[in-house]
Amino acid sequence: MKVSAWYLAACVACLACAAQAQPRAIDTDKSTMTVRVFKSGMLSALGHDHEISAPIASGTVDANAKQVEFRVRAADMKVRDPNGPEKDRDQVQANMVGPEVLDAQKFAEIVFRSTSVDAGGEGTWKVQGDLKLHGQSSHVTVEVREASGHYTGSSRLKLSDFGIKPIKAAGGTVRVKDEIRIEFDIQLAR
Repeated sequence: MKVSAWYLAACVACLACAAQAQPRAIDTDKSTMTVRVFKSGMLSALGHDHEISAPIASGTVDANAKQVEFRVRAADMKVRDPNGPEKDRDQVQANMVGPEVLDAQKFAEIVFRSTSVDAGGEGTWKVQGDLKLHGQSSHVTVEVREASGHYTGSSRLKLSDFGIKPIKAAGGTVRVKDEIRIEFDIQLAR
């Protein structure tokens, strides 16, 4: 029995459509997420901003269903602070994963799930979703751009929206700002 070229092409097209309809895993080895925490207060010159690596533990993107979900293990987040004093990193790390901020023992995972995705133009989207952090959920908006297979973007959120009180030092004259910035570069597994 001969198989026509048209039939074969139709089968390949159907398989390609079915493959695209499947959620794709986030390549956790090639994806990065960085949290930027900023200083404030009268004596903020004595403090420093913080740069924190937040490795994505798992996640999926379903382009057809317009859904994104990812997870970060709170205990895996690491203070990098390339411009801060090295001697302070251990204390900042302990504060971050400790009960006053992330409370990583009690709230082990940080989870984002999209609720809507709106196209903003060529290769850009506004992703709305719920972020669960420190045992509380809050709605966030994420601006996303795609270029060469990289989905990049950022979002700002307030720690207080998740029941976290920004850390204070020196009687409150040096403190962490309530608003933080999250930046990401996500690649999908092939």
